[in-house]
Amino acid sequence: MAEVNATQLRDALAWATDEEEAHALSTNPFVWFWEAIEGDFNENRSTSQILIDAGISMIPLVDQVCDLRDLIANCRKLSKDQTDLWNWVALVLTLIGLFPALGSLVKGVLKIFFGFVWKYGADKISDAVDAAMSWTISFLRRRRVQEYLKAHKVDEILKWLATEIKGVRAKIKVSELTAAFDRTIKVVEVMSGKVQLVPVLGGKAKQALVEIKKIRLAADKHFARALKPVQDIVDTAILRLEREALQSRNGIVDVKNIHYRGALPEAAAVALMRKRKPKWLTKKAGAVHPEIEPDDVRFDVDAKASSKTASGKPKDRKDIFPALTDENIRSFHTLTAAAIKGPARLYRILAPNSRGMSDCWVSEEVFKKLQSAADPKSAWRQFLAVWPDWNVDGQFVIYDIKAGESLNVWRGTASSQTKSSLPGYQLEGGYEQIVFKVERTDPRNDRMLYYKVGGGNNPRLGKPMTQSEVSSITATMNASQRKAFFDSHLSVREKIAHPNISGPFETGWGYTEFDGAGMASKIGLPDLPGQITSTGR
Repeated sequence: MAEVNATQLRDALAWATDEEEAHALSTNPFVWFWEAIEGDFNENRSTSQILIDAGISMIPLVDQVCDLRDLIANCRKLSKDQTDLWNWVALVLTLIGLFPALGSLVKGVLKIFFGFVWKYGADKISDAVDAAMSWTISFLRRRRVQEYLKAHKVDEILKWLATEIKGVRAKIKVSELTAAFDRTIKVVEVMSGKVQLVPVLGGKAKQALVEIKKIRLAADKHFARALKPVQDIVDTAILRLEREALQSRNGIVDVKNIHYRGALPEAAAVALMRKRKPKWLTKKAGAVHPEIEPDDVRFDVDAKASSKTASGKPKDRKDIFPALTDENIRSFHTLTAAAIKGPARLYRILAPNSRGMSDCWVSEEVFKKLQSAADPKSAWRQFLAVWPDWNVDGQFVIYDIKAGESLNVWRGTASSQTKSSLPGYQLEGGYEQIVFKVERTDPRNDRMLYYKVGGGNNPRLGKPMTQSEVSSITATMNASQRKAFFDSHLSVREKIAHPNISGPFETGWGYTEFDGAGMASKIGLPDLPGQITSTGR
């Protein structure tokens, strides 16, 4: 800091203090620094000022000076009240900017996210991060940023940023924060020493240093409290960047260019599996992962799903788990009730005729495991035990559990699946699956349409029926009649309604099974909102 450029220091402090007119520059830049921080610190940053702060992070030295200014302001507020958690969060956010080896672009993007969280408040982290995203995109388009990206050979910028910020996230712990604080105190000591003989100002600088050291002594205890909200902010930013990257590169942006072959009938699927013996079929007599018998767990499952305790008292919502059908239970080899704390992300593989909000999900870890497999579709069918007549895939959706939210689910190892018409073979299961759902009548559920498919070589979709119309028609049908009805009608997702769900996105696995055999005709998808990518609110 002894070689501070006076002009840079003046400009940086003008931005930090929101001063429009430049002061007469002191011959001693350190005097200017201490004079400037005596002014009122602007806590109510406008959007343009937040972007300016982000841009300053790209200028060597200037960003460090502004961070020192912020740290001193943080410590002054805490000196008046050390019980305010949000002020400790603010200090932690400032110290993150002082981590060594933190790239200037990453630091600038974090400043935008942190600035919006400060504007919106601690109880609206998701809203703040969503608002910050569009301004982050604007920031990334700036000439200086584009030059940085070119120089550092960064291609997929949003994905790269998410990865880089994950590295920062791993360092957000008390030991790293206190180390950054200690390094900064040494710099402030130098800054204070440079003006110790200046009348009045020297005493004020010394007092500021005393306040900073006082806060440092209390920091270990309070940093532990501040870690969780700070980690939530960073996690939410990472998830938002990843979601934006998915939408920009793999979204289904023009549904009229997508053709779908419909669901593969079971008889055709079995015939093709017998003939082709796909690699995702395991040849083995006994189940690799035997299913759970519903009677063995029904009492416990129903007790956890009930809205009342054994004594008849209403249960807290956080203690109520999804109800499970016998089919749900049999899909598990092991089964545990669990609460997933946000921020977290779940994935669901689906086809254009599948509901976005339905029972079967996987964690982000399992989804990435599938996508990194040599043949992701085969791994999905084999280890999550999904028959081709159940789900034709091609798409996926994301369910975001936001910071501060919790989702009750059932999770465990997927059981093996067999068919009596395919003796000696099975889908072995073994990967973790997650089940949760909302009632079909819940307004957050998908809207579906049902089309009667015409015959011939180029079938067309007939006039659609709503779910309520279909339910009314099939209510009095027997099993064989209902099967005939659904075999002759194609369900198509009209709209995804759940606010936590984003998608659909392309899996990259394609929409066909067995190279399109068994259902040769393509059906152009209707132009419906549920078939075009959108992001959850």
